Amino acid sequence: ERKRLRLHELQPKVMSSFVRNKLISEVYLPLVGSNFAKQMGVAGEKKRTDLMGLLLLVSPPGYGKTTLLEYVAARLGLVFVKINGPALGHSVRSLDPDEAPNATARQEINKLNLALEMGNNVLLMIDDIQHTHAEFLQKFISLCDAQRKIEGVWRGETKQYDLRGKRFAVCMAGNPYTESGDKFEIPDMLANRADVYNLGEVLQGREELFELSYIENALTSNGVTAPLLTRDPEDVHKLVRMARGEALQADQLAHDYSSVELNELLAVMAKLVRVQQLLSKVNRQYVLSAAQQNAYRTEPPFKLQGSYRNMTKLAEKVLPAMNDAELARLIDDHYQGEAQTLTTGAEENLLKLAELRERMTDEQRARWDDIKRAFVRLTRIGGSDADPAARVMAELSVVADRVGEIARAITAAASEASTRPALESSGDMPPAIDVTPYLQKLDETLLALRELHAARLPIAATPAPAPAPASPDANLISRESYLINGTLIPLLRFMAHRFKSYRAVSDPRIKQAIANLERVQDLTSLVSTLETISVSALSTLTDEQR
Repeated sequence: ERKRLRLHELQPKVMSSFVRNKLISEVYLPLVGSNFAKQMGVAGEKKRTDLMGLLLLVSPPGYGKTTLLEYVAARLGLVFVKINGPALGHSVRSLDPDEAPNATARQEINKLNLALEMGNNVLLMIDDIQHTHAEFLQKFISLCDAQRKIEGVWRGETKQYDLRGKRFAVCMAGNPYTESGDKFEIPDMLANRADVYNLGEVLQGREELFELSYIENALTSNGVTAPLLTRDPEDVHKLVRMARGEALQADQLAHDYSSVELNELLAVMAKLVRVQQLLSKVNRQYVLSAAQQNAYRTEPPFKLQGSYRNMTKLAEKVLPAMNDAELARLIDDHYQGEAQTLTTGAEENLLKLAELRERMTDEQRARWDDIKRAFVRLTRIGGSDADPAARVMAELSVVADRVGEIARAITAAASEASTRPALESSGDMPPAIDVTPYLQKLDETLLALRELHAARLPIAATPAPAPAPASPDANLISRESYLINGTLIPLLRFMAHRFKSYRAVSDPRIKQAIANLERVQDLTSLVSTLETISVSALSTLTDEQR
């Protein structure tokens, strides 16, 4: 029976590489302990009667969520029942093993019900919940409130488990951002009952401990620093301070280090500090990027990570004799390999990494600027695979914004030209804003646009006005008005004609907008027509089509 239930797997086994660093001792253990006191109670007169709650640990991959909880279970003498979220998948929505789609999912559900059946001295952990379905997580709502009850299935029979007053704790852990960059879904009523801590973000006032934890966790990976684990932990902290440039004497260290060993330790520590500073930047950018809505992005999502796991991989290859160029190549090679898993997103992520490292060449910066502009444009028009009708409205919205900007610039220049003589005579003339460069740029853009579409658009061959003078007077404004009437308006009428052929254009609002565009004759009627095309109409349309 013990073999069938696989009880040997329920004993917590702390990893040999686990380091109880200063961040865990001073920050995480008090937080976890406070939650477990609320879930299981404490000994003595201070024990609470309203036992309830849930511990929810989130972070990007590689920050030791599972390792930390296994260590806590071992120290508290709890049976550690870990449910593997990816083995359940999004298809499991019940606690009935018979409804599991495969043998591995069935085994995980049996293990979960065994934890409920044991009922006492148990830490139940559901790991990687981003791979599970929200309906499955809903089953734990009543277990995490004051009722402490849950419906399970044991040996083919349904059973209600009442865990009030029992030493039973529930913890869930996961990456708050899935591999696609979306947030995982957790029921609101469950999140409301949880104490949520992100191990991948810096807690207020604990920045130094968070940065130090990178180095402490990587000590076992490097042959030079590994012996420090058997020595006074304060030596590690002092060596890090010395590597950062703080003047400390060797006799302040608890261990008697030889000069050769001390020099090697300081050389490696200095390089680990530089690696840690970069990984902290990468981690902050990853969390910031993953938390953004795609519609509000101004650059492609950043998916490279700077976790403890990355620190460990780099630390094991750091040597005391490395120079700066060799360390930079080590980091380059590491992230080149990491980026290969992103396939088509590798280039943009490596360019963003170069920007974070402040090591961009002029060629890389130009390429990065091109990628960002193209990304914003594609996002604005709905992407290459968007619904054609939605793209029609989005493109017209973009054109409306640009024409509005042109109209405002021309109006402002004309207003200044008309009021300037009076202001000059009164002596109240403010410093003039030279808009000539902007109008000349507009001139170049519209001329290029005219040449691009001259073969397809019925643009009259009217001679252009005389060259514009150096100041933004009526002649220059007249030239811009000519170019708009002779280029933009025919182009938009041609676009409207093309849009009519889209089969997906069936909404009457879009048909009316296209018909109005076909009738545009001048700039005034163009602005009036485009003002009727609202973003809210696009949102309503796409919602209805979904």
